[in-house]
Amino acid sequence: MPLTKPQRVFDRSYEWSALARFATSVSPHARLGLVSGRRRQGKTFLLRALAEAAGGFYFTAVEATARDSLREFGVALAEHAGSRAPYALDDWTDALRVLSETVGDGLAIIDEFPYLIKADSAIPSIFQRRLDELASRPGETSSRFLLCGSSMSVMGRLLAANAPLRGRASMELLVNPFGYRTAAEFWQIDDPKLAVLVHSVVGGTPAYRQEFVGGDAPESLADFDDWVVRTVLSPSVPLFREARYLLAEETDVRDPALYNSVLGAIATGNATRGGIANYIGRKSSELVHPLNVLEDSGLIAREADPFHARRSRFRITEPLITFYEAVMRRAWTQLEQRQARQVWQRSRPTFLSQVVGPHFEAMCREWAARADDDVFGDMPGEVVAGAVADPVGKTQIEIDVAVLSSSEDRRILSLGEAKWGVTMGLRHLDRLRRARDLLSVKGYDTSETWLACYSGTGFDDELHAAAKRDRILLVDLERLYAT
Repeated sequence: MPLTKPQRVFDRSYEWSALARFATSVSPHARLGLVSGRRRQGKTFLLRALAEAAGGFYFTAVEATARDSLREFGVALAEHAGSRAPYALDDWTDALRVLSETVGDGLAIIDEFPYLIKADSAIPSIFQRRLDELASRPGETSSRFLLCGSSMSVMGRLLAANAPLRGRASMELLVNPFGYRTAAEFWQIDDPKLAVLVHSVVGGTPAYRQEFVGGDAPESLADFDDWVVRTVLSPSVPLFREARYLLAEETDVRDPALYNSVLGAIATGNATRGGIANYIGRKSSELVHPLNVLEDSGLIAREADPFHARRSRFRITEPLITFYEAVMRRAWTQLEQRQARQVWQRSRPTFLSQVVGPHFEAMCREWAARADDDVFGDMPGEVVAGAVADPVGKTQIEIDVAVLSSSEDRRILSLGEAKWGVTMGLRHLDRLRRARDLLSVKGYDTSETWLACYSGTGFDDELHAAAKRDRILLVDLERLYAT
């Protein structure tokens, strides 16, 4: 029987369907599933609802010693089985045996699994052995084990090349933040301009809507500045220190000062490894490890430039961290002294240029990546930012939204420029035309390339007129948020 998603679970239809299929699988074999995602995305809320709907066992690990964790696990197992006395477990081999016997053909969920690994690094190997034992006796039990964690680096290593659980998982589910449209609906914001501004601060993380600001959402565009002052810049609100905690919670971060400097460099527009190195005064080779750690943690993403084989750009994936690095970090003392309004008045131009502008570009790439094939004439294969070298002017033409086909024929479906606070005109279109011509000379197929202008402010009459005559796409906020 399918499991119905509870009404209290907002959106997450895809995630619920995957979890429900796993929990109700008719396979006679024991199965393992992994659920990961950055903190505050609602994984625990979702898994608790699943356990309730499926009548499954649910256990949340905490930072504790191996013995304490085992004791708490025995208490939770006993409660699930209806026993008054907690189970006395000898070790994790005994614990997993009792777990599979207790849940039988049902569901067992262990949340915050990385905490158990931190206390006892042998647990993944013990899990592997238990799964192999059950696999050798098909039909005896078909338990479903779900392991969940917020430490992206730890969860990612569970199925790495030589990891004990490699090849054992039949489901890997990543719980991402809400997309920008879903986030606007979640925050109950109808004004697309206000939705962009709010999303530039808190992104699509569900927990920030209620737990971290007490349900406080800006009432209108005119209320946005006051909302920033009374929430994210207020020391009395949990959101104030959240960006710091996101980095501190990552177990592989050994030098917070260095990692903050790297994030600060990216937040201020230094997106290449060389640019980051110059900004923080380190050698490029010294950044390999911290960049890899941040990438494995899901805090940054590395994106290859499609027009430069050896060039990659880094971007921060959590908007709140970008906001913190660009606006809050250097004014931390003043903010702690409750000078939020003065800090915001001084920092608002920086917010618009270093936070909203790049974030709007990322939103436009998300829109293009999800576009139907009738928008660009084909289904997008890759949507990234890039730069086209112009040898005449010895400059780089920045392409904010480059849409490439999924085939190997080097077709460029679209070249786009995104501007948040500028009314776009023919000068922006001319730049895209120049880039298209240069790429054509380099062997790219640009015969059916759409030139796209994305604007948070609008387009002048000349650009509107040009769009009626040529393969030109104009995307404003209303189209960006249209379902």
